[in-house]
Amino acid sequence: MSSKILIIGAGGQIGSELTYKLRQMYGEENVIATDINRNNSDLVNSGTFEILDAKDYEGVKKCVETYNIDTVYLMAAMLSATGEKFPEEAWNLNMDSLFHVLNLAKGKLIKKVFWPSSIAVFGPTTPTKYTPQYTTTEPKTVYGITKQVGERWCEYYHDKYDVDVRSIRYPGIISWKTIPGGGTTDYAVEIYHEAVKTKSYNCFLKEDTELPMMFMDDAIKATVDIMMAEPETVKIRSSYNLAAISFTPKEVAASIKKYIPDFKINYVPDYRQDIADSWPKSINDSYARQDWNWKHSFLLEDITKEMIFQLRKTYKAISRTS
Repeated sequence: MSSKILIIGAGGQIGSELTYKLRQMYGEENVIATDINRNNSDLVNSGTFEILDAKDYEGVKKCVETYNIDTVYLMAAMLSATGEKFPEEAWNLNMDSLFHVLNLAKGKLIKKVFWPSSIAVFGPTTPTKYTPQYTTTEPKTVYGITKQVGERWCEYYHDKYDVDVRSIRYPGIISWKTIPGGGTTDYAVEIYHEAVKTKSYNCFLKEDTELPMMFMDDAIKATVDIMMAEPETVKIRSSYNLAAISFTPKEVAASIKKYIPDFKINYVPDYRQDIADSWPKSINDSYARQDWNWKHSFLLEDITKEMIFQLRKTYKAISRTS
């Protein structure tokens, strides 16, 4: 029997590309995309789509029952930078939505849950180089607090109620297909857009701010891999460290200049610098590689080449139609 999948927050940066991938794998009729609005028209028009507020328990429950859902990917969240502007709203969205899905799984209405965590669970007291799986987590952002608490609840529901919940701690994600969603690592997406559009970028982080990053294709692969893994191989039920590469704004700029020699970058750090400074520089993800054979494919040069190639096509197409 085919898996029936519900994606909550399908219009976001990761959610949209995950939706396309899962529809490719399982068939459009078996993947139900939902979001709070219809802003992502490409996604809305690509298959079955429902308006759904992740904070609305009855709405989520009705959607699960209507479509006979057995697997939920909960991708709805308010990210780090936006969450600092609206802390209470970030807490309510990030925590209520998780409880709704975990409780539906506890009640056996769904069989499997994916919930993304983040490197935001770490804080200034965490070792910054090759941050280990098990270490101090004292986050300084509301987003990070919700992810830390969420990890504990995921493990609790698995241990107490046998809920099959799986999670990975995403690093910064880079994609050319969707616009940034209010995260601190979003400079690494914005910089490519501005390089192609204007050949200059004002970076909100210092030039030597090193952060863990990952190309979207690798992030989607990791998400699919952990959900396809046999239950006994998923040994960590809080959230797995996940890593690919780490780099600084200065290093990204240097890689861009190989393709756009007159690209200019200015550094104007803002409040997001403090957030970035509280996060690791690199991640040790040996448990993910050992338990379910995680491997990444894209290095910085691969990312830059693909981002510039695709964005040049995108903006050329826009200029033709405007």
